[in-house]
Amino acid sequence: MISRHRRAAAATLLTLALAAPLLGATPAASVNAARTAPQVPYSSGLELPSPTGPYPVGRRTLHLVDRNRTDPWVPTAGSRELMVTVSYPARSASGLPAAYMTDEEARLLLEARGLDGVVPHETVAGARTHAHVGTRPAPGHFPLVLLSPGFSMPRTTLTSIAEDLASRGYVVASVDHAYESVGTAFPGGRMLTCVACERGDTLQERAAVVRGRARDMSFVISELTDGRRAGTLSHVIDPRRIAIGGHSIGGAAAAATMAADPRVRAGVDLDGNFVLHPAATRLGGRPFMMLGAQSAHSPNSPTTDWPKAWKHLNGWKRWLTVAGAGHFSFTDLPYLAGQLGVSDPAVPLSGERGWRITHDYVSAFFDLHLRGISQPLLDGPKATHPEVTFQQP
Repeated sequence: MISRHRRAAAATLLTLALAAPLLGATPAASVNAARTAPQVPYSSGLELPSPTGPYPVGRRTLHLVDRNRTDPWVPTAGSRELMVTVSYPARSASGLPAAYMTDEEARLLLEARGLDGVVPHETVAGARTHAHVGTRPAPGHFPLVLLSPGFSMPRTTLTSIAEDLASRGYVVASVDHAYESVGTAFPGGRMLTCVACERGDTLQERAAVVRGRARDMSFVISELTDGRRAGTLSHVIDPRRIAIGGHSIGGAAAAATMAADPRVRAGVDLDGNFVLHPAATRLGGRPFMMLGAQSAHSPNSPTTDWPKAWKHLNGWKRWLTVAGAGHFSFTDLPYLAGQLGVSDPAVPLSGERGWRITHDYVSAFFDLHLRGISQPLLDGPKATHPEVTFQQP
């Protein structure tokens, strides 16, 4: 059982994480020595939601280097680097359990919020996942889904949806973009932190993030589908069925990637403005879904650019808003907070319910557009999901 001290400390962390801004998070030092992640992760008593599909989940972590590009945030670092967690349908649940994040990544997440030395970083790092390292992929050819996290957030915040999709027969690549999170471990004992956060929160800087991530995601697609870096994983990926999703600015990157890369067949934006203007252009009739908090992304919300995007989407499209949701309701964080009995008064939707809604609509979208399976859930309002409104501006 998690101790009372750890429970309270983790609750504090997760409450602050839910309130963290999209941009301008307090950066740590640009480079810190990374600790090696334990092969058998510590258990803190926190646990991610159990996957709903029939497959066990395997995990492999890739370090990808695009030698044709210089890093946009730290040019002296050389080539653009990415860390990619690939979650995939596995033959069995053999192999070592996968860690949620390293101790040092958790420590930097705490440090960025002024809680270093107050909250045990093991509590966050030790959240139980449902993936295994070293297990073989299941036989078959599976659709590929790419995921991009919110700005300053590590890719680990989308672990729940990645594991669930993998259990349902998808290969899922969750991407950390160098110098765009509060702390991501890279090979060679390097911990890269959010240099991009130091540039400020301007439309120009946000646009630079989105354009850069679109190039990152296209590079990841090429690396995963040609076999040079993915190895055996490339043999189980169907390159004709590729989609992308993202949270916050990662959602903007999803649309930008589709606009630039015809290999991507469908996309999902989870509570993020499109940033680039005109919004949601050049998708060529490919399906796109927007799923966000009702308070921020209703047609009359003053800060959303979704009405402009809606006008430019000329294929299958959905604009869904969730009553009571907050910006982080579409990530792991509220679900973990809920296990600790923590709730944010400004976000009435529970973490468990936020996870369920995100899971149901995102998996339905990909099943429809990558597998051709009919999804009545996407046809209109349902009594089973009263929080969700189908916007028709």
